[in-house]
Amino acid sequence: MTAPEKRLRLPVRRPPSGRAQAPVVAAVSLGGAVGATARYAASLWWATPPKGFPWTTLGVNIAGCAVIGVFMVVITEIRPAHPLVRPFFGTGVLGGFTTFSTYAVDIRRLIDGGQAGTGLAYLAATPLAALTAVWLAAATTRRALKGRQP
Repeated sequence: MTAPEKRLRLPVRRPPSGRAQAPVVAAVSLGGAVGATARYAASLWWATPPKGFPWTTLGVNIAGCAVIGVFMVVITEIRPAHPLVRPFFGTGVLGGFTTFSTYAVDIRRLIDGGQAGTGLAYLAATPLAALTAVWLAAATTRRALKGRQP
């Protein structure tokens, strides 16, 4: 004869309440406004001509990804940060600053404008340059801050 099966009762995980998420949403929103404003300022300062190559978008995305590489090393490996720093700066500011939606529009504009080769090169170069920027910035930050861990 076999023993009756015992069912384990695991605690039910409920998603955090809206009230618990409010500070995170506020931090991301505020950071996003700061980042988007900085990107807009960059587009005014370094405007792309109507039929020109989108150097501003490329530069903003590379710079933003490099800063993400530095930031993530600092807050995850070097110095613990307040719980709202990552949503504010990482998701908000840098998410609002980098602009992969404009990158997609730029590709379409280049292709529709008869510059398919340039558009396809830009399509490939941007993610490659952005990922390289994250990797180089993270590696350089680790090397520069080696021994400064708490």
